[in-house]
Amino acid sequence: AYEKFAKAGLVNVCVHKGLFMRDVGQAAKDWPQLNFIMCHSAYAGGKVEDARAQFEKTGRIEWVTDLAEIPSKYGVTNVYGDLGQIFAQSTVADPRVCAAMMGQLVRGLGAYRIVWGTDAVWTGSPQWQIEALRRLEIPEDMQKKDGFKPLGAADGPVKTAILGENTARIYKYERRAALATDRITAMKDEYARSGAARGNLRYGYVMPARG
Repeated sequence: AYEKFAKAGLVNVCVHKGLFMRDVGQAAKDWPQLNFIMCHSAYAGGKVEDARAQFEKTGRIEWVTDLAEIPSKYGVTNVYGDLGQIFAQSTVADPRVCAAMMGQLVRGLGAYRIVWGTDAVWTGSPQWQIEALRRLEIPEDMQKKDGFKPLGAADGPVKTAILGENTARIYKYERRAALATDRITAMKDEYARSGAARGNLRYGYVMPARG
């Protein structure tokens, strides 16, 4: 499959990975011309309190830590973590778990190999998640104990990279050239013309009422 990717000129391999990571490192090493983008950053899910207990006891979070360790174990620079719902769920349920996962990913993969969640819209409009990442900082005690670096300012290099610059780079997207004519700009213009009134509409499935 990877050979077909390469022959077709495709570069980015996106894989749904709320799963174990033992098959990724060698593939990334064998195919250095491909980018391996792990959706959900391998987070196993489940109860966030279990993730916190595991981290506090062992310093690991299944299987996020395994993903973060791939570059050092295999000597590769083509493995990426896609945040997905990993951020939405953890930042609400337990910000310290969220901070621990972000700290491990930034330390292991590097800030320039983490991309914003492609399925952030699963929980409605993702603006609240964007704002949460802009505000999130790794607590000082975790920085000292676990060796995590601070995420920095809302408009600093780490968060700016995660929220857009990394994705633009790997997909070779010229952001400035497209700003004036893209669909988002058109929607913003339409929103402004309508009076910019907040609608509070939440997208997704609504259970029909039973009478």
